[in-house]
Amino acid sequence: MWVFVMFDLPTLTKRQVKAAALFRSNLLRDGFSMFQYSLYIRHCNSRENAQVHIKRVKSFIPPEGHVCIFDLTDKQFGMMQIVYNRAKIEKPDDVIQLELF
Repeated sequence: MWVFVMFDLPTLTKRQVKAAALFRSNLLRDGFSMFQYSLYIRHCNSRENAQVHIKRVKSFIPPEGHVCIFDLTDKQFGMMQIVYNRAKIEKPDDVIQLELF
């Protein structure tokens, strides 16, 4: 299972900045990795383990802002398509094989 945490937290005041920074550091402390700036992911061995981490994330959500938490199976995660800068990478025309005698 993969747990995803997406968030949009306000950072207009010093208090909001501190709350957002604390939320991010709590995610990292709980074993999440930054996938994108406001998207953190964590692998869990089972659905029960994922629910433990989801409950923990809910416990330190700041009072302001939006947070979305969801989980995906390994198979669903494996079907994700990631595109960087819309760059198309060309396949090589011929494969050169090295022969050893």
